[in-house]
Amino acid sequence: MPNNAFKHPGRIKTCCRRERSLVLSRMIGLETTLPLRCAHAPACRIELFLISDTMPSLYQLKPRFQQLLRPLLHVLYRLGVTANAVTLAALFGSLLLGALLWCWPQQRLLWLVVPVFMLVRMALNAIDGMLAREFNQQSRLGAILNEVGDVVSDAALFAPFALLPGVNPALLVLVIFLAMLTEFVGVLGQVMGGGRRYDGPSGKSDRALVFGALAALHGLGWLAQAVFNPVLALMALLLALTVANRMRAALRAAPGEGGGA
Repeated sequence: MPNNAFKHPGRIKTCCRRERSLVLSRMIGLETTLPLRCAHAPACRIELFLISDTMPSLYQLKPRFQQLLRPLLHVLYRLGVTANAVTLAALFGSLLLGALLWCWPQQRLLWLVVPVFMLVRMALNAIDGMLAREFNQQSRLGAILNEVGDVVSDAALFAPFALLPGVNPALLVLVIFLAMLTEFVGVLGQVMGGGRRYDGPSGKSDRALVFGALAALHGLGWLAQAVFNPVLALMALLLALTVANRMRAALRAAPGEGGGA
């Protein structure tokens, strides 16, 4: 199939209709495709239906973000920095900032650090994966640190928002729980053999953007207290949708599930 066939997200169906595979969008630089699994390939005729199977997410910008980080990547490699060290740096940085916010939530300057650190953390998360893939540093320990670190970091950075005036703690806990659930379901896709799921609309980068913006506006004193809970409620709804999207996509991509979706 010609490369230009993949310029739009869509669903690939084999002529035998036994198995399907999702194709990720190349519209904004994402060129990764899941393998087509068909018992009759390559003899079967493949049809591309231009119907999006994935919700938009900031994760789709990751390839271009990685290109910007490539010079720093090579510097870190020459210095002997490992992928696991970068992962741990992001984790401990999140724990430290979360602890500072928890102890001194009234310090607006600390809240202004949050969006900056969110960007730094996204860069570290991208760099650790690039180091692992491109310099043969992949390991089982690294996979565990990566998944656990993301979940713990989110919880550490989001929890201090419960101390802000007007925030409903129960609603925030729901958001944190659903954020963990999205990552759990994402990993299940890999366990089932269909690849790690990063479907939106509320992936890790999207959550970082929202909480970073809330922290910045609060730190500047530009955010009314009444805004927090509606934003959290909307995030909970989008996270629930993300869980459903990842579950559906994982089932479609898993071996043996192609004929049942």
